[in-house]
Amino acid sequence: MATALIIKTCLLSAPRLHHHHHRYPLLFSTTSPKPPKSQSLKSIKMESGNEITEEAKENVNQKKKKIFVAGATGSTGKRIVEQLLAKGFEVKAGVRDLDKAKTVLSEHNPSLQIVTADVTEGSDKLVQAIGDDSEAVICATGFRPGWNLFAPWKVDNLGTVNLVEACRKLGVKRFILISSILVNGAAMGQILNPAYIFLNIFGLTLVAKLQAENYIRKSGINYTIVRPGGLRNEPPSGNLVMEPEDTLYDGTISRDLVAEVAVEALGLPESSYKVVEIVSRADAPKRTYEDLFGSIKQK
Repeated sequence: MATALIIKTCLLSAPRLHHHHHRYPLLFSTTSPKPPKSQSLKSIKMESGNEITEEAKENVNQKKKKIFVAGATGSTGKRIVEQLLAKGFEVKAGVRDLDKAKTVLSEHNPSLQIVTADVTEGSDKLVQAIGDDSEAVICATGFRPGWNLFAPWKVDNLGTVNLVEACRKLGVKRFILISSILVNGAAMGQILNPAYIFLNIFGLTLVAKLQAENYIRKSGINYTIVRPGGLRNEPPSGNLVMEPEDTLYDGTISRDLVAEVAVEALGLPESSYKVVEIVSRADAPKRTYEDLFGSIKQK
């Protein structure tokens, strides 16, 4: 699960942000078309009576590429999995605890595959977990709060680096990271911000996330880094606000809306090679995802 920021804010209730015309013509890069859906032999009309063309056979046998989600049983990760499945994606859920996964995820969904994946165990094991049937990776990992001050560094920095290296070895060209606002708080002049102080008490969590972000940006992989504000478990309220990196220093957002942003980023070339910060606000105008991502400049 992504680390929550404890930030007080007052948001008025408003309808959930809805966007129509959700299409995914360019799922994982600006040149990759949407993988074709599997097709039943019974659904193919045979013009010659009892022959199936080679092209039809190829379409039937071609496997749909999957989205690998790291941290899939976390509070944000499980929402990402649910939304991907709802939109018709094939999902490979990477989890540390298979028993927990069976209680959190819909294990009987034929579009969901659950695999063991601990990001702290190195890139070679992650290569096996991600496999050659995954075309994009969404990282929603987070350390479990405790007294091990090295845990955030192992998960939020080294674990993310391991994921990126696994992607490079496999040729996976799309990577989406759920990070946090204030990761660069020191450079923003927010070193005394209570949220910045609180999160860094637990093993320099925000510093670890920033190091991972910098690694991703230098990796050559097509990335989208999503930095949400304080995470709420309640349903979305207000409309989405999306700003460039190192802009927001307070505000909250529903985990459901964070998951939606991550899923939408998969299909939009406007989201490529960008770092975005997101919160929700009651007085914010409703905007399309194309407009929101398009308003953020690449750096």
